[in-house]
Amino acid sequence: MKFYRIYIELTNVCGLRCSFCPTKNLPNTTMSLPFFEETIQQAKPYTKEIACHVVGDPLTLVNLSSYLDIVHKYKMRAMLTTSGYFMKKHSFETLFHPAVKQINVSLNAFNKNDTRLSFEQYIEPILELCHEKVAQKKELFINLRMWNLDEAMSEDSFNKEVFSKLEEHFGVELEYRGAKESIRLDNKVLLHFDNYFEWPSLENREYGHGTCQGLSSHIGILANGDVVPCCLDSEAVMRLGNLHENTLESILHDKRATAMRDGFKEGYCSEEMCQKCSYKSRFIEKIRKKQKIFL
Repeated sequence: MKFYRIYIELTNVCGLRCSFCPTKNLPNTTMSLPFFEETIQQAKPYTKEIACHVVGDPLTLVNLSSYLDIVHKYKMRAMLTTSGYFMKKHSFETLFHPAVKQINVSLNAFNKNDTRLSFEQYIEPILELCHEKVAQKKELFINLRMWNLDEAMSEDSFNKEVFSKLEEHFGVELEYRGAKESIRLDNKVLLHFDNYFEWPSLENREYGHGTCQGLSSHIGILANGDVVPCCLDSEAVMRLGNLHENTLESILHDKRATAMRDGFKEGYCSEEMCQKCSYKSRFIEKIRKKQKIFL
């Protein structure tokens, strides 16, 4: 069993309250360095890439470099996803750590929060990061995310403001078409678009069965040690086990995980949470090809 990546939540603290994120009910938790190393040791046979988040922002941690040192020690790669609000807390030496493969910055966090920062104060450290990455010829990717598209183009004004700033900084002309796409700004610096999505919840309406990449391309491990089948299960509704109590190997081969994995292969959701998740509709073509749809 191999995964493209494993999401390991260093902390579930993000420091913001974005309107597009679910309400966090679990207590604030940060994974200790010794437990993180134990978790990395267990994850190593299953993947080469660690995404250092689920809902928390790893850049809220002042000792982020110590976590990255551990990832590097075990010859793995790290992906950092951040709102960008805490960029100034870290040196370029930390952000360009040899373990870091990619930094994702969710630009749409700015206009979905009520803060005292101006747009200029928010965007400048992010642009400085991009500039330094290119100037120092670092090979990591920086992915500036604008996952805020909808049919009403409700974020059109903000998106145009971002475009204007990026055009000024990178010296490029950008045509905002509101399409789902990636635009190259500089060497390994991308602007990526996607749609808003509904977080899975037991309170959602029933969407039926389908397939998912959870337990196939990835799994998640929350800051408290809970193992979850999907990077969107931030509250451990589908808790498969806990690494403080069991090994990752035993958890992945237990009955609940096995039932989910086998069900997805047939386009069937064994969990209520999965049946109430609309994100899986993105994989509908995979189901149609197998002609095994249970809707």
